[in-house]
Amino acid sequence: MKRKPPPPTPEAESGYSDAARGAVQETAARVEEMHRAIAATTFDTLDKIPGVALPAGLVRQAHDLIAGGVYAAIQHGSGGLLGVGALLEKQLPPGEAPPGRLGGVRSALNAAFGDHLAQMGNVLAIDMALYRDDVPLAIDSAALAAAFPDSGGRLCLFVHGLAFDEHCWSPANAGEIDFGRQLLADFALEPLYLRYNTGLPIAGNGERLAILLDRLVACWPVPVRELVLIGHSMGGLIARAACERAAEDDLRWLRSLRMLLCLGSPHLGSPVERLGELAGQALKLSRVTAPLGKVADARSQGIKDLRHGPGARPETPHAVALRFIGSTLTDDVDHPLAEWFGDGLVTLGSATDHPVTGNVDSARLGGIAHMGLTCDARVYACIKDWLAALP
Repeated sequence: MKRKPPPPTPEAESGYSDAARGAVQETAARVEEMHRAIAATTFDTLDKIPGVALPAGLVRQAHDLIAGGVYAAIQHGSGGLLGVGALLEKQLPPGEAPPGRLGGVRSALNAAFGDHLAQMGNVLAIDMALYRDDVPLAIDSAALAAAFPDSGGRLCLFVHGLAFDEHCWSPANAGEIDFGRQLLADFALEPLYLRYNTGLPIAGNGERLAILLDRLVACWPVPVRELVLIGHSMGGLIARAACERAAEDDLRWLRSLRMLLCLGSPHLGSPVERLGELAGQALKLSRVTAPLGKVADARSQGIKDLRHGPGARPETPHAVALRFIGSTLTDDVDHPLAEWFGDGLVTLGSATDHPVTGNVDSARLGGIAHMGLTCDARVYACIKDWLAALP
């Protein structure tokens, strides 16, 4: 029985200015809570001192009145100023982002608050789509034939990680490799690039990706003979979730999938997010720092899902070849600190341990930071060897 697709994203109604207004007002609210908590602690102490309680009470009333007026002015002032900005933004053509380096800002906002943006129908919430030259591709036969007139039936989809977009796969330094171009040259695999809201739950993004790939394979101008998925960090987890959903729903694109490669993906969870959760709980223990705990809790569900990862199931519901790559900041992967620090964000064990049956293999590489995995020559060498070894 086919599952219903995830609910559509609400119609976008606001943009960068409205998001900024919400952030400023939320921050002001948390600062006000901390201010009042600190003041309350002081005044509560003064209330217990004979002869001081009465004047302290008068000072407290004046303090509360003045502080309330100041914070109300901040709330309304920021709301009015940024509201004007929102009106100006709405004069932009549909789908056009404000100029400047706002693409990276948008991706970062989606990582931190993407689920909230989507729920509010904010224009900043990224809809999952294939992108080419910063433009989303329409998934229909005519549009794909026009965009890829010389393409065969071999495809490779790149899935970026948390807080990034498809530009993370573009080399920035000498000696780095553009995996997409190289795979096209070495294996005639047409590179495709996904952009999505990294703040949404991983399972939900996996479901959306499964549905998108089914449409892509159905609309590709020629029969798809071979499909490869390459996911970095969270992208690897979402690709895994898409494969499992496709197996459950018997989606046809899974029959074309030859290999899924995960680069620095926290299959067993990210220690950074686990530390973030502990810090948030610790902040709630004090009345003074409790407002900061609320700020920590406001992070997106996508980030929270990284705490434990999807885990490594003993059995996968499909026969796709799985390849895991992990790296360390130390040149020596056997260094005592290599396992602990990993690539700076994901430990070696979380990236490469796999109590999974089937066609599974992994590689551990030294001297590569987390973001370096997307363009490193040694990573590509592993990918090339694995793909060349396929029947």
